[in-house]
Amino acid sequence: MNVIRQKIKVAYEYPVYFTRGLFTDGNPTFDTCFKSAAAEPHKVMVCIDQGVARVWPGLARDIEMFFAARPSRFELILPILRLAGGEAAKKDWRQVNKILELAAERQVCRHSFLLAVGGGSLLDMAGLAASLIHRGLRLLRMPTTVLAQCDGGIGVKNGIDRYGAKNFLGTFAPPTAVFNDFDFLATLPTAYWCGGLAEAFKVALIKDAELFESLLAGADRLRRREPKTAAAVIEKTARLHLDHIRDGGDPFEFGSARPLDFGHWAAHKLETLSGYRVGHGQAVAVGIAIDTCYASRQGLLDADQRDRILKAMRQVGLPLWAPELRQTDESGDLAILAGIEEFRQHLGGRLAITLPKGIGDRIEVHEIKRAALHDVLDFLEASYAECTP
Repeated sequence: MNVIRQKIKVAYEYPVYFTRGLFTDGNPTFDTCFKSAAAEPHKVMVCIDQGVARVWPGLARDIEMFFAARPSRFELILPILRLAGGEAAKKDWRQVNKILELAAERQVCRHSFLLAVGGGSLLDMAGLAASLIHRGLRLLRMPTTVLAQCDGGIGVKNGIDRYGAKNFLGTFAPPTAVFNDFDFLATLPTAYWCGGLAEAFKVALIKDAELFESLLAGADRLRRREPKTAAAVIEKTARLHLDHIRDGGDPFEFGSARPLDFGHWAAHKLETLSGYRVGHGQAVAVGIAIDTCYASRQGLLDADQRDRILKAMRQVGLPLWAPELRQTDESGDLAILAGIEEFRQHLGGRLAITLPKGIGDRIEVHEIKRAALHDVLDFLEASYAECTP
């Protein structure tokens, strides 16, 4: 047998900017990112989350004027596209297809850009479309929620929910650049503001005890949306996520262990059980609460650590319980438990669930003991039933 073993290494770099008023006069961020001139203007498509467009009615005009002032570098090739955002919209293939059809109609090439402005769901859908067009347009992300700015909008994943499963269809395709504009956070509904902080707790509990102490100490300020505190938490959380993607050894998730999915086995199932009534960030918060209490039951956290974690999450406004956790399936078993096997299928291979080991460290476990999990749910319901999304 003859064999040629091909080994490829591809270096990829993209900037993640933190700024305010990206498209206002005097902000050099965008021009700094694209300071080298192209032989001809780059074609640009822009899609905006409908919810963002409603709250920021002048945004589309600002973007149009911004590109119009740079005709030698960019050509906005069609009116700005408004697409539905949110988790419920993320299962709609028609939104992705709309971008694909317009790209074909306007004959974009691989050097064209797609600028996506919105929350994590909109960015996931637009990113999937961009990764499919000519095997990859240049994607510019502009996250507008806390969750997207510190997690979902800064990484390398794109996708939509199909066939009853989270992110069943998706790709790994890094963006060309990410622009985190803190101004958008001022108009976020409370649920989205608080829900995004779940991702800060997620990485803090398994990676950075100092960040957790900052979250606990600053919980009241975060709940009040104190700008300086919030900006520091978002930037630190984003840095931890980016460090893991870069240095974790598995940026495209070929393995089964996914530390950044801590709390997500229950979160993904809770979202679908609730018909997306429970948003992603809030579901992650409940998932973290479940896994934190389970870790305590298994001796990985002591009761004081467990209670400090739940106290801090509660203080920033995160839910710790959802009534859907008591839904049963046809066999009479708790429906949320099916999320364990669904999560294993999503990861591939052997079940690997990340749990905190103390605060700031982690361990992978390959089994969830059902009896202990039932006890955890009883504890959370009895102690925090009022903390629901």
